[in-house]
Amino acid sequence: MKALVTGGAGFIGSHLAERLVELGHRVTVLDNLSQGNKLTQATLERVELVVGDVRDQETVERCASGCDVIFHLAALLGVDLVADNPVETMETEVLGMRHVCRAAIEGGARVVYASTSGVYGKMAVSEAVSEDVHVSPRSSYSIAKRFNEMYLAAQHQEKGLESASLRYFNAYGPRQDSRMVTPRFFAQALAGQPLTVYGSGGQTRDFTYIDDIVKATVLAAEKVRGCRVFNVSNSREYSIKELAEKIAALTGSASPVALVEAPPERYDFEVERRFGCSDKLREAVGFAPDTSLDEGLARIYRGLLAGKDGGER
Repeated sequence: MKALVTGGAGFIGSHLAERLVELGHRVTVLDNLSQGNKLTQATLERVELVVGDVRDQETVERCASGCDVIFHLAALLGVDLVADNPVETMETEVLGMRHVCRAAIEGGARVVYASTSGVYGKMAVSEAVSEDVHVSPRSSYSIAKRFNEMYLAAQHQEKGLESASLRYFNAYGPRQDSRMVTPRFFAQALAGQPLTVYGSGGQTRDFTYIDDIVKATVLAAEKVRGCRVFNVSNSREYSIKELAEKIAALTGSASPVALVEAPPERYDFEVERRFGCSDKLREAVGFAPDTSLDEGLARIYRGLLAGKDGGER
């Protein structure tokens, strides 16, 4: 298989590119490197890295030439970055998707799109959320993600484009950006600093280890046809305070958990409770997560001790 991974130098993209070359596929990575390059040297030696932007149609079409599948992961990530750059966030998502779809249709490729659990917004949930519930995105990031899911559906109906949109639930693992909650807690714990938790700490999330994210993404490319939307989750909820306490205990840190007021820009991102149901993905491709939160955190910590830049695989 020949594959294009947009945003392939990012956290999820770099792990996906690594797995694809391990499987023997030919891989092109398109990334503007605005958020750094997380590709390992071993992976860099086995992929074609094109430094460019998904907002440039010619670049996308050139990179997608001859591809069987386009993994579209390019996006602005992080609450602070999205809040400060709402227009660029929307442009990257909407223009990038338009260019990816055009290239895929012209070349006969299918698309696997990195959506987000953020499309569910701030809805109150009493059980694992499924793809059938009403979505209510609030931020520019999640609104653009939902728009792109709908755009893919339209392209399937009008042009026959095959796609899978994957709503990732709180991916974590090695090489994740230090602004995200899990690496931030590790850094604070190892430095003997308080682990800062926004709000009450009782808000829950569904943490999905990067290897499970990648497994689901590859399975979707191999087995999903038509136009489908799936949750990718561990289907377990943990509070942010629990996450902080687990990391403090794992590292042997005496750092206290400090509850702080969330800054205003986090308003549209702060959700009290969210965890996902991945039954549809399991039924479609046989996906089941392999990594518990405790094991995932342990892998990250072992990697940090070994100096492996944020964890081991």
